Amino acid sequence: MTLHAAIEQVLTQEKRKMTPVEIADALNRNSWYSKKDGSVIKSSQIGARVKNYPHLFRKEGSLISLKSNTGIKKAIIPKPKVKAGLSGVNLNPELALKVLMNDKNFKSAGELEGNSPDKAGLYCIRIKKPETLPTSFSAVLKSREHNIIYLGIASQSLRKRLNQELRAKGHGTFFRSIGAVLGYTPEAGSLSGMKNQNNYRFAKEDEEKIITWINKNLLVNWVQLEEDLNSFESVLLGEYLPLLNIAGNPGALKEVRKLREHCKKIARQI
Repeated sequence: MTLHAAIEQVLTQEKRKMTPVEIADALNRNSWYSKKDGSVIKSSQIGARVKNYPHLFRKEGSLISLKSNTGIKKAIIPKPKVKAGLSGVNLNPELALKVLMNDKNFKSAGELEGNSPDKAGLYCIRIKKPETLPTSFSAVLKSREHNIIYLGIASQSLRKRLNQELRAKGHGTFFRSIGAVLGYTPEAGSLSGMKNQNNYRFAKEDEEKIITWINKNLLVNWVQLEEDLNSFESVLLGEYLPLLNIAGNPGALKEVRKLREHCKKIARQI
């Protein structure tokens, strides 16, 4: 159980507003959450976690409570036909999400070529070592206790979409974001005269550097899904708050938005 889930559990059980000290004491007693180093949970850790999850918790002075709409808003998902990324086995929706998010099913992004299907589905991107990202971003991943940096849907073709996101073949939202986070910027004025003033691109040599970094540092997995992609994505975004997702992500980072806007301004220069 993650720390924020354990805090939710305590507040749900107590049915009252609690201070960070009270929550920490409760968690140290019931062991719903344990730190990797085995040390006790401190009230400062509770306060920091609550601050990182404003869509779950309300803080009034020193008191913490659950928001009325707290928790993951689980969409009502029918039972579409789902296939695992490489196995082609039919799965029910619940099992499909487990297959998608299972650490053991992820492959290096460098092994992507030729493996992804030309079918619709969901995909997830993880980073091998969060510390390879700039400090501010690796710190957020550490607080969220996972290494998931992006979740997405491919409405027509996983192969095409992953080539956009990981190979810059087209306009990939993830590729633009990870490039900006790594400190790359597009060529000045490269969007000048273009109808779309948002889909900036990096210089070819920079694209190659970003792809090399992706191949070395990222992992990817997917599941084929025939329908209700948006419902699945909504559930996963609410649960994992992936680092680089913006749209529909309750934990979207302002810093990612700022870096993308900075890139757009440079590309729009005349």
